[in-house]
Amino acid sequence: MIQIDGNTLNLQRFIEVAVHHKPVTLAEEAKGKIQESRDLVERYVEEERVAYGITTGFGKFSDVAISKEETEDLQRNLIISHSCGVGNPFSEEEARGIMLLRANALAKGYSGVRIKTIETLIDMLNKGVHPIIPEKGSLGASGDLAPLSHMVLVMIGEGEAIYQGKRMTGKEAMKEAGIETIVLTAKEGLGLINGTQAMTSVGALTLHKAMVLAKMSDISSALTIEALNGITDAFDPKLHGVRPHSGQINTAANLRRLLDSSKLTTKQGEIRVQDAYSLRCIPQIHGATKDTLRYVLEKVEIEMNSVTDNPVIFTEEDHVISGGNFHGQPMALTFDYLGIAMAEVANASERRIERLVNPQLSGLPAFLTEKGGLHSGFMIAQYSAAALVSENKVLAHPASVDSIPSSANQEDHVSMGTIAARKARDIVYNSSRVLGIELMSAAQAVEFQEHKEMGLGTEPVYTTLREVLPALIEDRILYKDINTASELIDNEKILQAVEKKIGDLSI
Repeated sequence: MIQIDGNTLNLQRFIEVAVHHKPVTLAEEAKGKIQESRDLVERYVEEERVAYGITTGFGKFSDVAISKEETEDLQRNLIISHSCGVGNPFSEEEARGIMLLRANALAKGYSGVRIKTIETLIDMLNKGVHPIIPEKGSLGASGDLAPLSHMVLVMIGEGEAIYQGKRMTGKEAMKEAGIETIVLTAKEGLGLINGTQAMTSVGALTLHKAMVLAKMSDISSALTIEALNGITDAFDPKLHGVRPHSGQINTAANLRRLLDSSKLTTKQGEIRVQDAYSLRCIPQIHGATKDTLRYVLEKVEIEMNSVTDNPVIFTEEDHVISGGNFHGQPMALTFDYLGIAMAEVANASERRIERLVNPQLSGLPAFLTEKGGLHSGFMIAQYSAAALVSENKVLAHPASVDSIPSSANQEDHVSMGTIAARKARDIVYNSSRVLGIELMSAAQAVEFQEHKEMGLGTEPVYTTLREVLPALIEDRILYKDINTASELIDNEKILQAVEKKIGDLSI
């Protein structure tokens, strides 16, 4: 059971709920603060005091007064009018992450939402009612208005949801799950949709996958180093100690452990004096990405436990402040950075694939097939990798450098943070497929070595891959192999086999 209180959620707990469906409960100690903020909202309504989104309209309509008799209509109208998402829905994991993050933000007690409303959101998580939330349509300020509105539609018995594998109306899903729908009261509609939870959910899930890929990039490159009789002097700890970036030091250490006891690697001068950058500079390239991932993790975990609402209610001072905590710029820049960093991992991997298949660079049979001409071997596998990294270069253009005014220029700078998160997600997917192709190519290249002893960390990679993918003797349909190799990355089977043998790899 994961308790949420608005302060202690981290990436690991987020993944346990969003991916592994661990149940959630609202911490008892959070309820007092939640109720205090709710009491203040109700007092403002009763006294008809002017406060944005409580007794006024929204956006450009912030100067329109709303009577206490109209507050319920105001909040319902907000949700149904803002449900303007388009495109494919977010995945089940992404939708679960959105709900968890919104409930956690509300649990801090600065939003004025009722305890009952938060518990409805938690019940939906625990019972598997997953709103259909279109992934396009958010500017990332004022938060993820359109995506979060689609989430709230189901809470009020509207919209659509997936329940027990079936798509149905929100009303049907809530009824079948035994969850009572709610009637939104003062401030609640705004409190549920003013925030960065869609971009943060997508970004957090992407970060988790990126952290796995960061380790897998070391693993796949170690296998390539062996296939090309790479020089290990470049991974000497003395070299990296004089340029002490943590990611660089950790990557070099990972490579030394992976290649320990290998008879396929060489020392400088034995075959050649130095390797190409895509081999020699692995610690510097992968290390920079790992430093980025640590930065992204810090920012994501701050955002997970932040109040991204507007207005924010401070009960101690009897004060409601209208500000801009919903603005997604901190996440927009962060997820752009994540996408760029992961695109570089794939770039380096594709260059290593080229070195494996190109006989002028490898000394191995062209395209890793013995009967070149009759067979094409890994020729087009490299094409696919090249296409993926080229697509990544387009996707890596920052979303955060764009802005467009909205709400009659009241909201004249927006973050595009949700686009940044979605682009990073697509880059990570593409990169996992490039690494899968590198694993296949490197394992095939090893077949042409004299089957000398492999490294302590690379031997389980080769063995795990060969359990499901035999060596390529004659041409076969390779997209199936690419999918299989990539699945071994996605389900962490190769990573687990390696870490079981040599211990956890570092990021």
